[in-house]
Amino acid sequence: MLIEGLHYLTTPVPRAQRTLGYLRESVLLMSRSRRCRAAWADHLDAARSAIRQSCADLDRRRTAVVLGSGLLDDVPLAHLAQCFERVILVDMVHLWPARWAAHRYANVALQVSDLSGCVKWLRGEGERCADPLSVFDRRDIDFVVSANCLSQLPILPLDWFESRNRPPPDELGHSIVAGHLEGLSRLQTRVCLIADTEQVTDNREGQLVERSDLLHGIVLPEPDRSWIWEIAPFGEVERHRRERHRVQAHLDWRP
Repeated sequence: MLIEGLHYLTTPVPRAQRTLGYLRESVLLMSRSRRCRAAWADHLDAARSAIRQSCADLDRRRTAVVLGSGLLDDVPLAHLAQCFERVILVDMVHLWPARWAAHRYANVALQVSDLSGCVKWLRGEGERCADPLSVFDRRDIDFVVSANCLSQLPILPLDWFESRNRPPPDELGHSIVAGHLEGLSRLQTRVCLIADTEQVTDNREGQLVERSDLLHGIVLPEPDRSWIWEIAPFGEVERHRRERHRVQAHLDWRP
């Protein structure tokens, strides 16, 4: 709790990210990643391997962009920094461990960006951004990774309405997920999409307790790779239940 409090107090973050809960969720995720390091190891290795393979045959290696860079646990940062002239790590919050990791490389930069397109809208400062990824449609960008953020994008916008006992606009979650995929498809570059698509909860007897669609009705095409991420092993959320996510990797995203 002390470490969490220090990160909450000292992380440089715009006010909107703090008041809408993005800083809190980032700190909680960091704490879970430490507790579940062994359970997450295979997933993190698989994600890093998929990213390395996705960019292996690129002819031009000027700028790589990682969307949803987060804690950098699933990002082969050293590999990207070595292979590309510049690497841009994009997220709503960059906690200190990620900042320190990025600062080891002179060609790595941090960028704060609202990939959901909802922050200003929720703060009453305009409409939803129709294409938050348009800023990355640049000729000097040769590689873009969407790193396990697709299912995360709708969570806090939907929580904002729930916390105020207000119904969200129809299909808000669906439209946020669809908008991210459409934005990726418009980028004129190699795109690596890694996304968790489904949550399965089972008990110690192997019985299915609950199955949840994480992409709000959107079904991705057949992936190049897929695996299971044990995101909450037994004892993390409940003593006799665990939560696992099905993850897909698309090494050259095309819908």
